[in-house]
Amino acid sequence: MSLSEVGLNHVQHEEEVSQCGPSGPFEVVDGCLDPDAVLTAVRTVIAGQTWPREPARLHEEGPGRCTVRVEGVVLTVRSAPLPAGPPGTLDAVTSAGPAGSVASVGHTGSVASAGHTGSVASAAYAHRVLVSASGPLPPRAQSVFAALVAELGRRAQCYTQAEADTIVAAMPLLGRYDAPEPAFADWALIFRDHYVENSVGLLLAMERAGIAPEWIYALSKGDRTLHRDRVHTWFLHRGYASDVLDNSVINGTADEAARAEALAVDARVEDFIRRAHAVGRKVLVIDDGGLLAQGRGSDNGLVEPVDAAIELTVSGLKRIHDAPGRLAVPVLNLARSQLKSRLGYNEIADSCVRRLRAIVPGEKFIGRHVLVLGYGTLGNRVAHALRALGCRVHVVDTDILALITAAEDGFETHRTIAEALTDHRPFLVIGSSGGTAVTERDVPLLADGTLLAGFATKDFSVLSEGRCGATSTPVPYVGVRHHLPHGATVTLLGDGRSLNLYEYEGIANRGYDAYRAGTLLAAKRLCRDVDSLTPGVHLDVVDELIDEAGLFPAYYDCYLREGRPAGTGPYDTTTPVGDAYVR
Repeated sequence: MSLSEVGLNHVQHEEEVSQCGPSGPFEVVDGCLDPDAVLTAVRTVIAGQTWPREPARLHEEGPGRCTVRVEGVVLTVRSAPLPAGPPGTLDAVTSAGPAGSVASVGHTGSVASAGHTGSVASAAYAHRVLVSASGPLPPRAQSVFAALVAELGRRAQCYTQAEADTIVAAMPLLGRYDAPEPAFADWALIFRDHYVENSVGLLLAMERAGIAPEWIYALSKGDRTLHRDRVHTWFLHRGYASDVLDNSVINGTADEAARAEALAVDARVEDFIRRAHAVGRKVLVIDDGGLLAQGRGSDNGLVEPVDAAIELTVSGLKRIHDAPGRLAVPVLNLARSQLKSRLGYNEIADSCVRRLRAIVPGEKFIGRHVLVLGYGTLGNRVAHALRALGCRVHVVDTDILALITAAEDGFETHRTIAEALTDHRPFLVIGSSGGTAVTERDVPLLADGTLLAGFATKDFSVLSEGRCGATSTPVPYVGVRHHLPHGATVTLLGDGRSLNLYEYEGIANRGYDAYRAGTLLAAKRLCRDVDSLTPGVHLDVVDELIDEAGLFPAYYDCYLREGRPAGTGPYDTTTPVGDAYVR
């Protein structure tokens, strides 16, 4: 890292670097590291070292300032406050500082340093920490230096307790249904989904309901969500295992390195399941079909099976159907439930359109032609939203009934992409089919300057997987510009996966509160009554348990009833949170 990267407005660090004149390396860490947190991190590193000879000597000089002498080298740690910045959570933290609430769970940090993809959290107490060396580092000094940077970075990246409280407060329906479930005492959980704030909220609710944190294994689907690194660090802090099992591996499109990493993750998952079974615990999977697609719900005898599953997505249902062996466990189908169909997809469509507008803020939408590929549960909502914005929306769908519905809803319709692209020149093509929407034959019809926005992983895979002979140029934080063989240039927004999850938090926490509450309710019922459910996919059970719990009336009263009750606003402090899930 160069001195210019430290920042011109942080003069204190630059003066100290020039005064000390370090000829050794230095690193900068940004985050919610108040002075006490900095010193705690340094003490943790020193206490964890084993010295064959003279131990390192720590000298604390004041708040957030200390030196460590090791092998004749002086390591200097200095911290200074950062200017106010945007919050690191969807809702701003309104509690008064980190020290009290953070200490209650033995953690002191927030937000990230090098490699962080989000903004600095809780700017009121965000600090910049400089770790520098007085000269070249011998091996033991190098080890201490690296450990200091790693520990400070870990603490800087993690959510603070105040931020976690803010996430919990934004999901009051989860709080309504998080009462302890006795059956959870005998279960372990594997959770595979996007690493976003509402996933943090759900797993904290699972803890409060009785799942032991050491028996939770979280797996990211690999999307580049905005705060994925923070979520991962928070999960580790809570005591969960946390890894990535990328959708590209499940879909069979991963490169060799990703497949090798997936094999290592699969071995760790296998070990987790075996250890759970060895101590008498059953294993529940909450997933989009990734693990069941690998045969973990079947009777093939090739891998250690899980005992029950909750399926969250339609694509996951397709994967379960195509999985090897006979399905031997009960699977609750939230993907096609009334809860997701009536409430979930509205929020998903809203997040898609909001992300689309945000990633190309200089683009004009009103009055322009847009082509939507797929008029299913998501596509029709996106089409309506764009028309309400003022776009002239055209629809392609291979399902004739979906096409009839689109036409009778007032949209221009086409049987094929080729027909649509021949008759019109849309500035934007949206993929929501869930399959390979654009083929090699369609690529030559794309006009120069077209924007492509995929809200399902495979829609534009012909480009993202390099199957059409295009050359590509990354456009940071926007997408990839593809130079096509026929001379046109198109831009695939994002990374070729779901655009609403590209450097974005996806759905608002309150928007997904009901769906996450339904997931918690389904998990309780499944773990409690697993022996009475036959192997196979169950939908009616899900709709019945949601009705029995009164989730829809609770949702209406919480969010929609005139004269909104307290506890649902972004800065409301009346929702009980705090130490409910502190161990």
